[in-house]
Amino acid sequence: MASFVTDMVDRARLAARAIADFGENLVRPTVRIGVTGLSRAGKTVFITSLVHGLARGGRFPVFTPLADDTILRAYLAPQPDDAVPRFEYESHVRALVGDRVWPDSTRQISELRVVVEHKAGAAPGQTRTLTLDIVDYPGEWLLDLPLLGKTYEQWAKESLALSSTGPRAALAATWHAYNAGLDPVAPADEQVAITAAQLYTDYLRSCRAERYSLSLLPPGRFLLPGDLAGSPALTFAPLALPAEAAPPEGSLWAMMKRRYDAYKDIVVKPFFRDHFARLDRQIVLVDVLAALNAGPAAVRDLEFALASILDCFQVGRRTLLTSLISPRVDKVLFAATKADHLHQVSHDRLEAILGRMIERAANRARYAGAEVDVVALAAVRATREARVRCNGDELPAIVGVPAAGERAAGHLFDGEREIALFPGDLPADPERVFDLGPGGFNGLMASSPDDAEFRFLRFRPPRIERTVDGLPSLPHIRLDRVLQFLIGDRFQ
Repeated sequence: MASFVTDMVDRARLAARAIADFGENLVRPTVRIGVTGLSRAGKTVFITSLVHGLARGGRFPVFTPLADDTILRAYLAPQPDDAVPRFEYESHVRALVGDRVWPDSTRQISELRVVVEHKAGAAPGQTRTLTLDIVDYPGEWLLDLPLLGKTYEQWAKESLALSSTGPRAALAATWHAYNAGLDPVAPADEQVAITAAQLYTDYLRSCRAERYSLSLLPPGRFLLPGDLAGSPALTFAPLALPAEAAPPEGSLWAMMKRRYDAYKDIVVKPFFRDHFARLDRQIVLVDVLAALNAGPAAVRDLEFALASILDCFQVGRRTLLTSLISPRVDKVLFAATKADHLHQVSHDRLEAILGRMIERAANRARYAGAEVDVVALAAVRATREARVRCNGDELPAIVGVPAAGERAAGHLFDGEREIALFPGDLPADPERVFDLGPGGFNGLMASSPDDAEFRFLRFRPPRIERTVDGLPSLPHIRLDRVLQFLIGDRFQ
């Protein structure tokens, strides 16, 4: 009964917020764009480059409203939510342009408001504004949303089963050994809970290492705890449970269950209610290349994670009724980032691999009336293209400065020397990168770095060229296509 009442209260809050947003939208047309992606997918760089291009008149030939001068100007404005941190746009631009380093990764939710003035109608001088509220949040938080529909017992069973498959089994060995000695019906013990949670978190962190690059790693705050670090709401872990229907009062099982429920109430529900449920459009940034580096097991794990992410969105065609009662995301774009780490001849293949990853979930979203698309993207292009000769063959290469500490073919790079690199060809058949059998490809899980079939290095940001007015211009790949998909229709 308590759960039912809570659900009713949450639904009432969502409906009230939707009505308030709808009323504000009538006065100030607004699009709330969610930007998410799993760790190291490039969310911070994406938002920085997108806003910079809008505000500075970037080179966006595919983005029709800017290319045909419908947009007059774009500028930053104070954000509406006083309790949400502001996206640190200015410091991120300095890092990219001045220091030539990538900005720090997203570790918490943040927002930025951009107001776009544009021409309206045929009458000369008639203008309107479109407000873009950009909401940046870690993709790991998104993977928590399915927990709202699961009991502790269901989550524990699924987590233990998942941790016993593929490369996870070895990574979870220490946690499994400790877990095997625990009695769930024994009296609750705070030190036991702390140790179990720490070992479980260590296992999740190991899964995220470059060699494995696994993606399905909830609860998300275990890896990005923020100000909740050390709190009881983050001090729980899956237990191997007996067949009893309910935990004995005062038991370790009861403690873990209570804290799991607190995690949902304190962390997951507020995020869903206050931020996620209010989005109009969504872009999900995906580091496909990191999964390809690791191998087919990582590619399959990313596929499952993306399916879980897309299933979280309440998608469909927006109508007056849904806008008032139950807002929906009507456009979702999945972007394979770091396309500049490949020659353009492989970009279509990169898009095909990402399209294969989200195929089933995307079809369900399209059936509900939402638009779903994929794109290969580089929000800030760190390389340029060239042709190199090797053993008499001419190969498509990329030229750039590898980040300090990167290794390839026995070389350790210092972050200063520019190199030309043939990154390899992606397979024409996307199915090959999902193949766990002998027909699949070698990744870092199965070989040494130099033997891996794909090896994508991290490159430093480029030296930024200047525009005629002295302002820096950030080079990109298909950022204009992203803008056209997400907001191009709002200027018609």
